[in-house]
Amino acid sequence: MNDVIKRDTSHEPAERRSDAALPAVDIFEEDNALHLIADMPGVRRESLTVEVNDNVLSLEGEMALEMPEGLTSIYAEVRSQRYARRFTLSHEIDVDAIRASIDNGVVHLVLPKKETHRPRRIDVRAA
Repeated sequence: MNDVIKRDTSHEPAERRSDAALPAVDIFEEDNALHLIADMPGVRRESLTVEVNDNVLSLEGEMALEMPEGLTSIYAEVRSQRYARRFTLSHEIDVDAIRASIDNGVVHLVLPKKETHRPRRIDVRAA
């Protein structure tokens, strides 16, 4: 990853000790922003938490399967799943302008770059 966003390994031992899975993440860059896409199957908006604290971006979510009424479980491998992932953001990211959405368990974050860190075109005039 580049210097704008890094996987935050300072929290990783705690994540590994917990029952949380690390969701798969793709990060794309454009001139004005980064786009982070995380796969969190079964997670709904109500159980998704996205926070930034001291430039550490945290994604956490949980999915839970409910037992259908009137049925008795005789074998169940999947009841619930927690996801957690953390990244350290550089000071280039405008943390107050981060936007998040979720659709069918796919989380999409837009992390805008601060105006001072965006490329700008210089107009060249004839002398």
